Amino acid sequence: MEPMFVIAVLGGLIVLLLFTGAPFKPARFAGQAVIKILIGALFLFFLNTAGNQFGIHVPINFATSAVSGFLGIPGLCALVAIQQWVL
Repeated sequence: MEPMFVIAVLGGLIVLLLFTGAPFKPARFAGQAVIKILIGALFLFFLNTAGNQFGIHVPINFATSAVSGFLGIPGLCALVAIQQWVL
């Protein structure tokens, strides 16, 4: 498939969901989970950017993004502690 076609279809679905809302609870739950994982990845990006001065680097992958996204700042601190002392 053409990448532009896939992006256009996904963009159209996002716009449609923004106007109509999620029609059933599993879609709403899945959407919230994806948003939290993306926020977790953003937290990790900023942590890696700011923590570069102190030698802190937590890899950005699905598991670490999920932990930092669902648990928030305490999860981020736990990931840093695990990275520094355990690994």
